[in-house]
Amino acid sequence: MNLFDVKDRVIVITGATGVLGRAMVRHFAEEGAKVVILGRNKQVGNQLADEAVKAGGTAVFYTTDVLDKARLEQNYADIMERFGRIDVLINGAGGNMPGATIAPDKTLFDLDLEAMRQVVDLNLFGTVLPTMIFARAMVAQKQGSIINIASEAGLRPLTRVAGYGVAKAAVINFTKYMCGELATKFGPGLRVNAIAPGFFLTEQNRTLLTNPDGSLTPRAETILAHTPFKRFGEPEELLGTLQWLASDASRFVSGTLTVIDGGFDAFSI
Repeated sequence: MNLFDVKDRVIVITGATGVLGRAMVRHFAEEGAKVVILGRNKQVGNQLADEAVKAGGTAVFYTTDVLDKARLEQNYADIMERFGRIDVLINGAGGNMPGATIAPDKTLFDLDLEAMRQVVDLNLFGTVLPTMIFARAMVAQKQGSIINIASEAGLRPLTRVAGYGVAKAAVINFTKYMCGELATKFGPGLRVNAIAPGFFLTEQNRTLLTNPDGSLTPRAETILAHTPFKRFGEPEELLGTLQWLASDASRFVSGTLTVIDGGFDAFSI
């Protein structure tokens, strides 16, 4: 028996059209899962689904907005009509915006509260709403795994990323809360865990971490100086942990946070 097998499991991924999400889609399709790609970028989403199918996998894309309950309800209806169940939900949607950060030449008093509110909404409520809707299938099945994508910023306050760090800290707390909420009320087959990626190059942070010529910015150099592995993570380095949490190999694991950061969180001087 292969405890890590996810073949034929229906895996729903929000934020699936980003750099990390795309790696997740490709991986689980290759592993034989039925992957539901949820995102806002229709062109990338359909392309991802086509690539997965051509490679012998099963994947479908649905346009979504993780802050739009009506849209998510339609996504849920479409998924259930097509597959009849949801086994894994990966809450990967999230992001940041300049107004919710405090630049080196700014202070707390320059923080754009509306931008901060939007960042908290996207990262926190963009996790809460999909959980509320898609977990219904898991409750009916008495089985399912929810994996939230937190962040290093939710563990240790990082300079500049005020709103994002607050939101991801809340995601970690929500993960632990939902562990007890679902299991005690609906049974031990429902699990909720989170991963906290360290520093990975994505569309959102690339300009903060690299210069136009590809060299590292001072911020990136500081990050790597505090990372024992002395490099950024590769998207594929998240996949082993996700496979574990999505499979029966983690059947007695819930309410946990797995840090994937090359040692950043553990390192001081």
